[in-house]
Amino acid sequence: MDLKEKLVSSFLAFENKGGIDLDSNTHSIRSKAIQNFEKDGFPTKKDEEWKYTSLKPLLKNDFSLFPETEKSIGFKNIEDYLINDIESYKLIFIDGVFSSFLSDTTHDECDVCVLSSALTRPKYKMVVDNYFNTIAKNNNSLSELNTAFAKEGAFVNIPKNTILAKPIQILNFSTGSEKEVMLQPRNLVVVGENSHVQIIERHQNLSKNTTLTNAVTEIFVHKRAIVDYYKIQNDTDDSSLIDSTFVSQKQQSVASVHTYSFGGKIIRNNLEFYHEGEHITSHLNGISILNDKQHVDNHTLVNHKFPNCESHELYKGIYADKSTGVFNGKVIVQQAAQKTNAFQQNNNILIDDGATINAKPQLEIFADDVKCSHGCTIGQLDESALFYMQSRGIPKKEAKALLLFAFGNDVVEKIKIPQLKSRITKLIAKNLGVELGFDL
Repeated sequence: MDLKEKLVSSFLAFENKGGIDLDSNTHSIRSKAIQNFEKDGFPTKKDEEWKYTSLKPLLKNDFSLFPETEKSIGFKNIEDYLINDIESYKLIFIDGVFSSFLSDTTHDECDVCVLSSALTRPKYKMVVDNYFNTIAKNNNSLSELNTAFAKEGAFVNIPKNTILAKPIQILNFSTGSEKEVMLQPRNLVVVGENSHVQIIERHQNLSKNTTLTNAVTEIFVHKRAIVDYYKIQNDTDDSSLIDSTFVSQKQQSVASVHTYSFGGKIIRNNLEFYHEGEHITSHLNGISILNDKQHVDNHTLVNHKFPNCESHELYKGIYADKSTGVFNGKVIVQQAAQKTNAFQQNNNILIDDGATINAKPQLEIFADDVKCSHGCTIGQLDESALFYMQSRGIPKKEAKALLLFAFGNDVVEKIKIPQLKSRITKLIAKNLGVELGFDL
């Protein structure tokens, strides 16, 4: 039995175990999703959107779909992965199950809890019923698979006129309690009018066992709201992540998603923004630093539907050894979206001859009064700059790292949480194999 057949045949058993309860909608939503997945299956390289990313190596594994939760995990096992020098709300999941012991969701100003728990409270349930699976619906077979098997995840509901003083950390840990595990976390974030929230998300394998995480996040940003969402991807070589994030923005809102990919066997990021009003601003920023045979694929979409909106996209990649990067950025400007400003840039450095980058920036413009641009560069380190730094007494390794730091600096500078900025700077230094005595 292959993995697709196993997932379909396990669906009924999963429903009996109890997933997200949407009352009378439960069975119909799940059944429709698993039917869509059964029809489409896992994407292959024959699909244009997956032309440069093959899931074949992952699909050979006999994944456990309902892993046993490791009870012995304590704070000492996870503290290295938390941003500990800031106060924050923490939602921590162990093998797909919420850990109330390790989490800190005490609050007076917002609703931060577990998605399945939110459905037991009438005021939260109405929010979930209104938003759950409304932009991820029928998007792709993997988001459908997550919908069918979604059980637990983060529910963040920020009331109107609320500026959250503390960021929210959402952390998903796999303990390796079983040899091969597949996890399906599902997050729902709703930010009310005139509100502001910062969220940090991470998926981490604590073992050397094989883990495949298929995550889906839906973010709804209402009028004049501000959202800063940070994704840290620095997992083990035995871990793979398929991360699908959908953002719906109302008028005059500002939403930013920052993605930092430093480790993992295969990482696929699907990031989609949908404009639902005027005077919207969207920011998409990312940096990838890979080595060995690691693979990262960033697929982005910004759909401009209304006039007087902006999108700014900047992705940078540094690839060493036999690593592979993919960037496919699509910007659509509908006919009604006059006065749109849309900018997209993708810059890459190949350190070794065996490294590869496949880049495909795309603009689809149906309006005539717009300012749009896209660009892509692929190159190597400037040998003259490297020689100059060495001539001033800087060792070659450190000189190389400094140049690469400078290359990625404009992405790092966009981080608005100082402690997170320091953490990302250290991760970059570690992945470049140097220790630097300063922060960018």
